[in-house]
Amino acid sequence: MRTVLVTGPGGAGRTTVAAATALATARRGRRALLLSADPIPGFPDGTEPTEVTDGLWSARIDSGEHFRGELLALQDRASGVLDLLGGHRMDGEELTELPGSTQLALLHALRRAAGGDWADGRFDLLVVDLPPLREALAVLALPEQLRRYLRRLLPPERQAARALRPMLAQLAGVPMPAQWLYEAAARKDAELAAVQALIEDRATTLRLVAEPGPAAEDALRTARTGLALHGLRVDTLAVNRLLPRHSGDPWFADLAAQQAKTVDHWYEEWAPTTALREVPHLGRDPRGLDDLALLDDRARSTAPTGATTAGRGTGDGLAAAPEEPAPGRADDPWWVEDPWRTGEPAAPDDPAAAGERHTRPPGPRIVAAPRTDDGDPVLVWCLPLPGAVKSDLQLVRRGDELLLTVGPFRRIIPLESGLRRCTVSGAALTDGVLRIRFTPDPGLWPRTD
Repeated sequence: MRTVLVTGPGGAGRTTVAAATALATARRGRRALLLSADPIPGFPDGTEPTEVTDGLWSARIDSGEHFRGELLALQDRASGVLDLLGGHRMDGEELTELPGSTQLALLHALRRAAGGDWADGRFDLLVVDLPPLREALAVLALPEQLRRYLRRLLPPERQAARALRPMLAQLAGVPMPAQWLYEAAARKDAELAAVQALIEDRATTLRLVAEPGPAAEDALRTARTGLALHGLRVDTLAVNRLLPRHSGDPWFADLAAQQAKTVDHWYEEWAPTTALREVPHLGRDPRGLDDLALLDDRARSTAPTGATTAGRGTGDGLAAAPEEPAPGRADDPWWVEDPWRTGEPAAPDDPAAAGERHTRPPGPRIVAAPRTDDGDPVLVWCLPLPGAVKSDLQLVRRGDELLLTVGPFRRIIPLESGLRRCTVSGAALTDGVLRIRFTPDPGLWPRTD
């Protein structure tokens, strides 16, 4: 199943474009499911997949309902502790959702689509209407972060067998954590792993929606760094609410010229790895399936002003491509290269060559590495960070992890097993690519004698 995550600067019309994308895919004979937390005119309001029209289903993400259900379930599992403390149970009617419940409800919906009761082969495409861009980046990074917290706070390998728990509690002098706590952590980790796998899948891409203008241009330029840091692939930039380029009214002509200038900049920054789609302004707020179909009919590929317009207005519309993105370096968020290649392959017992056996999609591709002047092999881990500047970059290694901060974005990246046996010998940011040099530490590699 293909997954398209739709986001963009606030107020850019991302919900409308998400609905139009799902409908456009259904109009071309494939089955699409749309998930959105916002009501959409002409769409049902239920929280279970409901058919809208031929080939199109939708489900609304109700954060309040999810919050009440999760808290009541937790209350039931902890009933013994609550009774011991003399606590009074709460009813669902008196519960009001807390901040952060919207993000957790979105993750729950993604889990149901990824490996839950909605992943039954009914749908060819999943379209998810995400929150605004900055918030969407935080939500998409949440499964990886929460799984790390769970592993640190409740390491699975540390839980003792049930038969030994009373004895260990007496020896330690403190009560051992209840078994249900470990079981709940394992269950949540499995759910988060399913969502993380969906986000990192090669068949999952982002569709950015932006109304051309200076504010949106700045927002997308900043977001490119965060998208690259988290390995998120953008397949389409939908340029929404475009005004007619030729108008007799000077006021509209100036606005259209400003939009055209922004579109030209976006073409230079995002193409050729990202498709651009012009979505014209209908002169009104789109309402209902007819207007969404009209957006699809009028959407077209774009080229910069003055450049060739071959393929423009070809009617490619807003439908998501059925095929997965083609593999390749442009599709890999990280890779390992050897800028000083000597043309000699690495020796079979070379630590650098051993790293080739420890890749994970979409992680780095470990390749044969060159040698330094002292004869030591060197690996260069490359992470594209378009728009990043050196003054906003912080890189710290802590154990088997790299703590990477770029402006407002931060990620803790686990090292591959091959790189864990190396020391960081340098880093440089050049042409929007962070290159981190690793030199294998002989003391960390297994001996062969």
